[in-house]
Amino acid sequence: MAVNLSKGQRISLEKVAPGLSETFVGLGWDTNITDTGQDFDIDASLFLLGSNEKLISDEHFIFYNNLTSPDANKSVEHLGDNRTGAGEGDDELIKVNLKQVPPDVNKIVITVTIHEAQERQQNFGQVQNAFVRVVDAKNGKEVVRYDLTEDFSIETALILAELYRKDGEWRVNAVGAGYQGGLQALLDRYQ
Repeated sequence: MAVNLSKGQRISLEKVAPGLSETFVGLGWDTNITDTGQDFDIDASLFLLGSNEKLISDEHFIFYNNLTSPDANKSVEHLGDNRTGAGEGDDELIKVNLKQVPPDVNKIVITVTIHEAQERQQNFGQVQNAFVRVVDAKNGKEVVRYDLTEDFSIETALILAELYRKDGEWRVNAVGAGYQGGLQALLDRYQ
């Protein structure tokens, strides 16, 4: 049975799924009916950070134009951009092999942004049922889930969660923090 996290809650993946190594991080959302006249294009991105809380290099920013981490094992892989968010379940998936993530990656920050939000007059207040979940890739079982319940009525970028190392094991932090300024605001934070 999956553990449902609340904002700010942290949990050890080793405690809830001992031996977990190959995971999928699933992200999903639904858009409200709005009068902006534009489709929503929400994009998942990951920031692979070193111990200084900054991107290790530009190649450690994983998004629709850079789908895999730069390590030889390609331990983090974005499985593609969903431009509509239509349908049930995960809208975007990221594969993370926790055992193969290089030791210089201390934290993986999981974010979503709205493409061209300002031009399209869109924000996360027009999005509902947003979630992030960690799934055991070997058996397809959901391990951890965080459902966002806040109303982000002016924000165009969200940090959903973080996977991070502590005491030799991977943990999950349910962040749920919103930012104005879209993807650029997150790039400014982590570069």
